[in-house]
Amino acid sequence: MTARFVAIRVLALLSVLLGVNYIAWRWLASINWEAWWIAVPLVVAETYSLIDTFLFAVTMWRARDRPAPTSPPQGTVDVLITTYNEPVEMVAATAAAAQRIAYPHETWILDDGARPEMRAAAADLGVGYITRSADWADKPRHAKAGNLNNALLRTDGEFLLILDADQVPDPLILHRTLGYFADDPEVALVQTPQWFVNVDEADPLGSQAPLFYGPIQQGKDGWNAAFFCGSNAILRRDALMQLGIVGYVRDVEESTSRALRAAENLLARAARSRQTPASLRGELSGLREKVTAARREIAAGGAIADVTYRLDADVKKASASVVSRDVAALHSDLRIVHELAGFDDGSDAPAIDEVALATLSSHEFSPLGAIESVSVLLSALRVDRPDQAQPIQPMATISVTEDMATAMQLHALGWRSVYHHEILAHGLAPEDLRTMLTQRLRWAQGTLQVMLRDNPLVKKGLSSGQRLMYFATMWSYLSGFTAIVYLAAPVIYLTLGVMPVTAWSLDFFARFLPYFIVNQVLFLVVARGIRTWRGQQYSLALFPVWIRACTTAFSNVVLHRPLGFAVTNKDGRQDSGIPWRLIWPQLTAIIVLVVAMLIGLARIAVGTADGTGTLVNTVWVVYDLAVLSVIVQAALYRGPAPAPTVQETTT
Repeated sequence: MTARFVAIRVLALLSVLLGVNYIAWRWLASINWEAWWIAVPLVVAETYSLIDTFLFAVTMWRARDRPAPTSPPQGTVDVLITTYNEPVEMVAATAAAAQRIAYPHETWILDDGARPEMRAAAADLGVGYITRSADWADKPRHAKAGNLNNALLRTDGEFLLILDADQVPDPLILHRTLGYFADDPEVALVQTPQWFVNVDEADPLGSQAPLFYGPIQQGKDGWNAAFFCGSNAILRRDALMQLGIVGYVRDVEESTSRALRAAENLLARAARSRQTPASLRGELSGLREKVTAARREIAAGGAIADVTYRLDADVKKASASVVSRDVAALHSDLRIVHELAGFDDGSDAPAIDEVALATLSSHEFSPLGAIESVSVLLSALRVDRPDQAQPIQPMATISVTEDMATAMQLHALGWRSVYHHEILAHGLAPEDLRTMLTQRLRWAQGTLQVMLRDNPLVKKGLSSGQRLMYFATMWSYLSGFTAIVYLAAPVIYLTLGVMPVTAWSLDFFARFLPYFIVNQVLFLVVARGIRTWRGQQYSLALFPVWIRACTTAFSNVVLHRPLGFAVTNKDGRQDSGIPWRLIWPQLTAIIVLVVAMLIGLARIAVGTADGTGTLVNTVWVVYDLAVLSVIVQAALYRGPAPAPTVQETTT
């Protein structure tokens, strides 16, 4: 155990303990209840930040710097390059680089745009070309996940190197990573960093993310929770196919269970209906018991096809029995009416035609209607999943970002992952603010969709550490709401003099400052020279994006409203204008903060404000302004400076 690793653990523990001490004091002794409307939101926001600190400390507790794999590379490999509408030249350049990978492999371009010019370019390069099959017509496409799923059933390599259209691989990428799979047959995924060549030192768009593609992924790796990031990753086909089969079986089981529960409810309602003759209630109750028994048998592991086949036969038998009784009763009633009307010539009673039978069974709660509804439910149960383009969907489709969801499903099945901290592919980052915001919104939406649909805290199969690692990433996207509180609190104090705490006392500084300082030192030690300030800026400065991600993901998952999907532009085309409309919340916050600071200083000058409180909140405002300034820099950014020419470098 190195000295740095010991220092990280000591600082992580101190950070959490000091944070608990501060937040406990805030809740128990410092809330200004006379101004509860800002005091309570502020302490809630601080509590959120403490939980964030705890999750970061846990992440770094087992940070792992892996040695290179010991086994030589082995196994067959398919290199899959995903594309939708990226320039053909860009995709072709990536495919040409993929062909130069030293380890034997097959290269495939997965063109979700089905472009003839892309097909021609693939043919010229001599690489494989795959687009969606006809089975996908009028079916859910599942964006990139669907593109990969379509290709997975049309290729056969033991391992898959997945690359985005702009990610140019190093020739040794497979030599450096395949050994992990031989070292450990339970490894399903090896993720390498994403690194961008069109990002300069300033990086006002925060694209490089060195803290994530470094200490954070290494920390997650220590808990066997390093996850798939969509590109520059190698996956084991067997693991993905197992995931697809398990998902298929679970989907069929769940749909069957839902159908049988609905059948039970229909039969129970029909049996309770006053319109149901007492002589038929036993028939309905008996059929309901058979439906219940079938559901339990399937839950216990019985073959769905066999159980539903037998149940369908029971339903048909019950239907025939009910119809037979109803027809016999009607014939008897009609014969009596026939005789009472004076027709005693021995002729038959009027026949019951099909129209009459349809009328008989049309009532919602009639016995025959209920049984027919059950029959329809059973006939709708199909193992070929006709609502999907293909029954097996290995890549997770519950989110617009398939990567995290797929990795979490693999971990839940007991597979392992590896984070290999070596840059083995170079890509292109967004070069304008509009594109960057679109990208970050999609990431956040996808992550929150996973949290709402498959929350790791309650997911079976994950270890405690894995639950926390996945939840930590999801938790971070809730920070938009706390950002509003952190921006509003100093404004309210400087303009109105309303204090969220009982006093800016020694108790406050004695608890807050050690917590804050140790927390910052922990970041510095973890970063080890990596520039993390840009990431800290965007965690606050993109608060409107995080809030929008929360609301739209909730509307999509809970209210079933469409989410939409946008492909990140990486072809070097920049937004022609400054997108001020996209960042009006941040610009408004900057103006309000500046005005509040001026008002606070004016109140000090006329003697109507507390000096300590004004100083604390002025420093707070200055920090907020420094953070938000990045959004203005990003709006004005026009891409990296062009590289100097040979003549320029020699003069």
